[in-house]
Amino acid sequence: MLVRQRFNDDQWSDEGLVFVDGRAIVQQYLETGRSGLPKWTRGHFPLRGKATLSSLGKEEIRSLASRARSSSKSHFLASKMISGTMKGFYTMKTLLFSWILMVGGVSGIGANWGTQTSHPLPPSTVVQLLKDDGFQKVKLFDAEDGTMSALRNSKIEVMVGIPNDMLLTLATNVKAAEKWVSENVSSYVNDGVNIRYVAVGNEPFLQTYNGSFIQSTLPALQNIQGALIKTGLSSQVKVTVPLNADVYESKTGQPSDGEFRSDIHDLMLNIIKFLSDNGAPFTVNIYPFISLYNDPNFPVDYAFFDGTSSPVVDGSTTYNNVFDANHDTLIWALRKNGFGNLPVIVGEIGWPTDGDMNANLNFAQKFIQGFMTHISTGQGTPMRPGPIDAYIFSLIDEDEKSIQPGNFERHWGVYTFDGIPKYQLNLGMRNVGLARAKNIRYLDKKWCVFKPTISLSDANVAPSISYACANADCTSLGYKTSCGDLDAMGNISYAFNSYYQKNDQDEVACGFNNLATLTSKDPSTLTCKFVIMIETDSGLSWRLKGVGDDRDRKIVWGEQRHNVHLQANSRRFDIRLERPKDAKCMFDVRLEMP
Repeated sequence: MLVRQRFNDDQWSDEGLVFVDGRAIVQQYLETGRSGLPKWTRGHFPLRGKATLSSLGKEEIRSLASRARSSSKSHFLASKMISGTMKGFYTMKTLLFSWILMVGGVSGIGANWGTQTSHPLPPSTVVQLLKDDGFQKVKLFDAEDGTMSALRNSKIEVMVGIPNDMLLTLATNVKAAEKWVSENVSSYVNDGVNIRYVAVGNEPFLQTYNGSFIQSTLPALQNIQGALIKTGLSSQVKVTVPLNADVYESKTGQPSDGEFRSDIHDLMLNIIKFLSDNGAPFTVNIYPFISLYNDPNFPVDYAFFDGTSSPVVDGSTTYNNVFDANHDTLIWALRKNGFGNLPVIVGEIGWPTDGDMNANLNFAQKFIQGFMTHISTGQGTPMRPGPIDAYIFSLIDEDEKSIQPGNFERHWGVYTFDGIPKYQLNLGMRNVGLARAKNIRYLDKKWCVFKPTISLSDANVAPSISYACANADCTSLGYKTSCGDLDAMGNISYAFNSYYQKNDQDEVACGFNNLATLTSKDPSTLTCKFVIMIETDSGLSWRLKGVGDDRDRKIVWGEQRHNVHLQANSRRFDIRLERPKDAKCMFDVRLEMP
């Protein structure tokens, strides 16, 4: 494992970074573990900030690369009459953090916190935010050290997770499972992190995966459980497998006809029996929004919790909302197969606020508040009375999620990217609503906009917009979205500013073939906000897409080793070296496979 510095085409140094015309050009050796893949990547570090890059010494540069953070989320879009679920596209290591509040008879209301964002809030800031809100539980889809360290001695209950691409290794190698538990569970438990669950995979049986994880999920689950038993933690830490609601179905649309999907029926029963034998819960993700998104004839009020115009009558039971019907379809499937008392956790449920005509603040607040009120009585559902343990999706917007499922994918948060509540929620016994993230630093109040003197018919306009939106976030532009009322010039300005802010207000990022200019006048409208980006804390944040196959790698940076995750079908990844408080500049690197 090497990091080597290129001086020119035939001269190399192993000493670190070399400065060439204000840029440092590095090549990193990626130990791919398979033949035929490129071994080297090349990157440029364009200057960010007013200082010259060469004003920082090599040791100072290395100190910026204090740790590697990577994020991803596996979360797919699928829908049936009674099922609404959703998934984002995998990009790298996943970090999902969830909050939970005890309200009356509620077992727990939580929310997932994903970090597929160009400018993540520091873990310590988010943990403090959750404490201020009174949340008591956290759900992660990984065990990233910075996040786990922030949770130390917080008393917050933690669910750590295992990405799908690790399942095969853990299924076929007992020692690997024991090593994972030692490094990601035992070490943190001993260090004061209150870990309660390990999520083995995430929605591994999605039909769009074409059976990729069918053979490995149960053996991985068994090996992780065995490792927990070996460490003496199995009574404290339980295993689970978060599953998409498409693992069960009802051919009539009535919950009482619920049954597990025929192609995985026997496998599901084996997993359920294993969970039951080990006192572990069944975890399912349910998305009423997707039911509405996929079916224009879906009754809108049936997606919420106060509608009665389109009930589903199932024998003597009447269902007035899709959540209860979906949930009880699962309960019926469990009951028919002899596991009617198995504990159930709703791993994800939520409503986006932008990117679609039905994704807006009013609907999102109505749905999430309605859901919290619905379960706060402890009444449960017709087939499963009692408290419900659920996690709202999601905590914070993520501007780097794939929009393959839909433009709404980047807008599930109850908070904006900078930790500001989008709307208020009644949180029960605290009754103070959502707190605001503290000590957030913003960049200068300036925006990149389309020059008013340029003709809309200029040949460079269309490709410039395409480039900006492909490399930033334009999902708020569209029919009946928050920025849907902008005119043509406003749309162009929004795209340019999105790219400019994502690139930390680098003046070079406001060029666009001389079509753009900087302004200190806020171009936002009543409904459409032109953002100012936040400053990010120190640390090395990897936004990574790799080549050939999904697997973890180690990269050496200076004397430091960083775990990174490579995902198939992409040839580029970005690294952001972020500015600590005492640094004079910050800069990015984009590494591209040849």
